[in-house]
Amino acid sequence: MKNNLQNNKTFEKKIDWQSIKKELREKLGNDIFESWVKKIELVDEFHNYILFSVSTRFIRDWIVSRYLDQILQTIKRYKKDLVRIEFIIKNNNDLEDSHANKSTQNSDETNKDNVSFIKDSYLQYNRIDPNKNFENFITGESNKLAFEASKKVSKDIAHYNPLYLYGGVGMGKTHLLNAIGLELKEKNKAMFISAERFMYQFVKSIKSNEMVKFKEYFRNTDILLIDDIQFMNGKEAMQEEFFHTFNALLDKNSQIIISADRPPNKLSRIQERIKSRFSGGLVVDIQNPDYELRYKIIKSKTEELKLSYSNQVVISEEIQKFLSTEIKTSIRELVGALNRIVSFTRIYNKVPNLSEVKIVLKDLLNLSENKVDIDTIQTIVCKFYKISKNEMLSPRRSRYLVRPRQTAIYLAKMLTSKSLPEIGRTFSNRDHTTVIHSVKTIERLRKEDSELNINIDSLKNKILYNKENEV
Repeated sequence: MKNNLQNNKTFEKKIDWQSIKKELREKLGNDIFESWVKKIELVDEFHNYILFSVSTRFIRDWIVSRYLDQILQTIKRYKKDLVRIEFIIKNNNDLEDSHANKSTQNSDETNKDNVSFIKDSYLQYNRIDPNKNFENFITGESNKLAFEASKKVSKDIAHYNPLYLYGGVGMGKTHLLNAIGLELKEKNKAMFISAERFMYQFVKSIKSNEMVKFKEYFRNTDILLIDDIQFMNGKEAMQEEFFHTFNALLDKNSQIIISADRPPNKLSRIQERIKSRFSGGLVVDIQNPDYELRYKIIKSKTEELKLSYSNQVVISEEIQKFLSTEIKTSIRELVGALNRIVSFTRIYNKVPNLSEVKIVLKDLLNLSENKVDIDTIQTIVCKFYKISKNEMLSPRRSRYLVRPRQTAIYLAKMLTSKSLPEIGRTFSNRDHTTVIHSVKTIERLRKEDSELNINIDSLKNKILYNKENEV
């Protein structure tokens, strides 16, 4: 058989695989190329077909089912006689022979090691926090339904499946997911992971040829809690895997709980069939907290602080009511405002009066009325650094452009409620990982560079107090 193949092939390769790969990168896009096409290696070329190799069956099946036609048509421009493309699994025979020679006992030990390895890899991201439970979740009209639904699935698994919680930033979605995980993890295998971390583990498993272990781990859990599902947008390969994982869990009556910043039908660049599955369970909206809920939270947190600091922290009733009235955007900002006042009290060893509180919280108090938008931030930052907006949004990475761009992204994250992907799209469709990198870079530099720190505070004031949009 081997001799027949040898006779049929042309000894001089007629195609330049590297050039074809460059063309496929442009045709399919960088994400698909890096995830799949880059892994294909040219093994041999015959008269009317080409033999490629990939490292796993999963990669082969994925490429064949989705991209084979485009690859075939592209190569035919260079090799008109091409009829078909075939794939082999690299070192497959060696692996099978090696596996066949192992005893059953050794195989069992290997499997245990593999499961243990993958389990440990994911468990370090299984971020269930014992401090976020149902007992310390404060309820009001805006979040009561979400709270009751979460309690229900904690006692009656798969009663609402999936349970889909959505709401703005800092509304308590993660707290509820965490509380569900705490209730169920004692008697069930529970997995709590963010969509971003799920994506990271998916890509990592592909690169390390561990997709079988990835599938086994996520599809064998009893409770799957996924936070911020909106970050799965646009990642077609991961969405495909998530869809099959989702169905496998539903088939075995595992409980799925999902959180997002918007309802299923508003998710952008998510497959319709996935949105349909989300809508098939119980979808609950966590609305903005009303005054009564905000006041209950302030009272509760104030009591906690008194216990923590041995009654050294005193927040007057007037200030508590003021915070409850003025800080409306999110619960997280409300608690953050209270922490600022506590820091003021401990640093200056005095209880601030209402005027001093307004100064300490001036950015939070003016944020909603000034209606900060990213376009304004970009315009003010560009004027400050004396560059054009076109330069800021360009792909260029010159030093004099990078720092202003990172600063604008940082301020957009700090001063608006936009999600990371939304911010990235306003900066010429940059990926959300670029936004994260920019924010972390500026946060680090603010601790090291006093001049940058002053500049950012100055920019923040110009943005917040720019009521007539004078730039």
